[in-house]
Formats: sequence, structure tokens, C-alpha cells
Amino acid sequence: MQVLEAQTVEEIFSNIQLKKAVKGLKDHNPVMTQRFGADPYALVYNGRVYLYMTGDMPTYDADGKLQENTYGNINIINVISSEDLVNWTDHGTVYAASETGAATWGANSWAPAAAYKNIDGKDRFFLYFANNGNGIAVLSADSPVGPFTDPINGPLISRKTPNCAEVTWLFDPAVLMDDDGSAYIYVGGGVPSIEKAANPGTARVAKLGDDMISLACDPQPIENVPFLFEDSGINKMGDKYYYSYCSNFSMKPEDEEKAGYNQGEIVTLVSESPMGPFEVYKPVLKNPEYFFGRGGNNHHCMFDFKGNWYITYHSRILEEAMDMNGGYRSTNIDVLEVKDGGPSVSKGTRSGVKQLSYLNPYDDVKAVTMANCAGVETRQYGEEAEKYGSGDMIVTGISDGSWISVMGADFGNAKPFELSVKLGGDGTGAIRVSLDSPDGEVLAYVPVEAMNGEVEDVFVSLKCVPEGVHDVYFTFAGTGYEFLSWRFIK
Repeated sequence: MQVLEAQTVEEIFSNIQLKKAVKGLKDHNPVMTQRFGADPYALVYNGRVYLYMTGDMPTYDADGKLQENTYGNINIINVISSEDLVNWTDHGTVYAASETGAATWGANSWAPAAAYKNIDGKDRFFLYFANNGNGIAVLSADSPVGPFTDPINGPLISRKTPNCAEVTWLFDPAVLMDDDGSAYIYVGGGVPSIEKAANPGTARVAKLGDDMISLACDPQPIENVPFLFEDSGINKMGDKYYYSYCSNFSMKPEDEEKAGYNQGEIVTLVSESPMGPFEVYKPVLKNPEYFFGRGGNNHHCMFDFKGNWYITYHSRILEEAMDMNGGYRSTNIDVLEVKDGGPSVSKGTRSGVKQLSYLNPYDDVKAVTMANCAGVETRQYGEEAEKYGSGDMIVTGISDGSWISVMGADFGNAKPFELSVKLGGDGTGAIRVSLDSPDGEVLAYVPVEAMNGEVEDVFVSLKCVPEGVHDVYFTFAGTGYEFLSWRFIK
């Protein structure tokens, strides 16, 4: 590769205008900005939290006008993961439903839930989702990111399942893995009529079979779920079980005053048994409109990670930042307050949660591991990911002024002297690597020449020696090339 003169590269970047990020440089919400992701569900596995999200996809009419999100075209599930809740690795989109997805019999993939279980000495992963409002599918895999396949070639729960035909919306699954190894699934929602708004009777719970892809019993009604709308949630804290859901939008002011929560709010019930009976407990999260100004449905998941409790939920702050207004959702994470042993009131923020651990810049870091970005896209990388939708990913869509960043990289006192990056594609340009901001102290300039479609390692010497903890920014010039991974060498 021909090496560009340093001064030439500096001149290139002096004339480039940075792309504007859709969230603040220090904000952690939304957790992903390269595409939308709604109805988040958290799975904690081997020191990482994996988020599975409904793949909201903006649609436009023939004149290019943004259409309101009807969810009717959604058949993918987005997957990201993190070990620090700030830097998120993009694992792509599970091709979940329709003729091009794993569940070819289904039309849609809404509101995923995920679980894993050791079966015959091997961890198996299970992804449950709603086929619109008419039933629940289950996919399985040997990895939390897939490839996922359909082990039963049909619905796990449908309107033919006992006690389910009358459920208004047979959707929004949640799964509980209990301490004794048993598992339970919670589904349902909807208001049959305005007269039943106070107690719709549309929530269901069933014990899962040992294989996690069958039911061990018929689904049973969860009795007395006041003002249920949608969004099943389930958690065990101590020896109590907390069922959570979104309250419906038929609540009158007097209903709200008496109940102690508002319409469209996440509320909880408590029981000493996973199948109930449950009693009213506390509200935990107001509608996103309360915190961010734009409302809509409210969908959440509470999870325990590294000794602390968090709540992940969706809002519309990403579409607002993108000057869109169509009901397209993005995922946030905030601290879940726990009082008296149970979930309590939490707040939605743009700043998000604190970074739990530092990133190791001497590891091979996937370029799709990002805290923030502007003007880039990601795509599937490799035959398996391209076939199934999820797996390895690569940063693409690069253009002048686009950039990515990670937060809290700990260089320690090791005095690195070189940077290795893996690049591909046919384009040319350069990458500026800087500390703490896109125009911060420059660590290195990486010249980029055409790779003829291959991925190659490029090594460059550092202009200065980083020490301690810093954010790291990669700013791009040129186009037509792709970025797979990076690491510093000491």
C-alpha cells in the first residue's frame, strides 16, 4: 500500500466537515443510532447483556413522504450486546419471519423475548416473538446471536391453543427462568371492549416444557390485571415474582388518581408464585412522553446486570433528532430503582447509565462496537451472517466527515506504539484517530487504498502515546471502503 504523506492527510481532514450525531457526544441513549429498534428485551449471558429489538423500518410513499409506522412490514429482530452498557456491538438483524425468515409461516416479528438453558450439556438460546397479534413463535440457536432456526415449524402459541382464542392481542411474550430450572412464558394484551378496560382479562401464563419449545401446560389467565394494555414483563427479585405491563389508554382521570399511575405507564404486580395469583404493586416507568415530549406505546424489560438493576424501554428521541415523525422507536437504558426488595419508580433520560467497565483497546475490537456514530451504516459480514441476518458485522456507508466512537478505553501505562486496523472495499481515503472528541488530539492517520474487495490489516505508527482512560474517535475521509476491526499494539 502506498503511504500518504502526513501533511497531505492533515490537509484532507482540515477541509472536511464532521457529520452531526443524532445524540450528544456524552449521551448514552439511545443505545443504538445506526437504525431503529423497539420493544427491547434483555438477556444476560457470560458477562454481556444482549438486547433483542423489534426492527422498526421507516416506510415512504411514492412521493417520498414518510409514512406512519403500522408495524405491518416488520419481520426482523435487531441484536446488539455490551459488557459495559455504553459501548454496544452490532450483531445485525435476525431474519425472523416471512418467506425470507426462519419462521416462514409467520408474517411479522414483534416484541421479542429471549432465554437460554443448558440442555444435554450445551447452552441453547431461544428467541420468542409475536406473529403480529395472533400468536407466538420460537426460534433456537447455539449462540445468542444465532443463526436462529425454527425448531417446530409453526407457532408455539396460537388462537387454537386452549384459553387463547379470546385474547384480544396474543402477543408480547416474556420468559422467566426460575431458580429450579423451570421456565414460564407470559403473553397477551388488549382491551376487548371499553366496559372491560379496568380488567381486560387478556393476560396469560404457561409453564414451558423442558425443551423450551413446547408448553408443559395450557396457558392460564392471569387474574385481576388492572388496566392491562400490552407488554408482558416478568422478574424474580428475592423470593417474589414481579409481573409488569403497560397500562391502557382507556383510563379516565379518576381511574388514574385511584390507581396511582397514568395511562401508558409501566406498572407491576407481585406474587409468591410464577403463575400467580398476583397483587398490585407499584408503577415503575411513566410513558416516554413524560420524559421526552413524544409519546406512544410503552414497552420495557427489567434486568439485573453485574449486581445492579436496569430498565430498558423505547422512546422516539431518535426519530425526533432525525427530523422524522412517524412513530419509529429506539431503545434506551436507565437505572431501575429498587426499594423494599422490589422495583420502584425510575426515570427516562438521554444521558443513560454509567459505564460499568473500561474497554480494552489492546483486544481486537469490532468496528461495529460503538458508543456513538454519525453518517455510517453497518451490514452483515460473511456468508452465515448474510444468510441468517445476524452474526458478524462491518461498518460501511462511510463518507467524508462520518465517524464512530467508543467510550472509556483504558490504555493504562503500557505505552502503545502502533495501531492495527482491518479494512476492506474498493474505495480510498483516510481515517483520523483521535482522543476524547472527533477533533481531539490525533493518535494516528490511517491511509486507505483500494483493497480489491478483500479485508486487509493496515498498521500505522502512533503520533503520540496515549495513557489512562480516553474516548476514541475514528473520523473518515473518502468513501467506498469498509471497517472491520481495530486494536492498539504495545
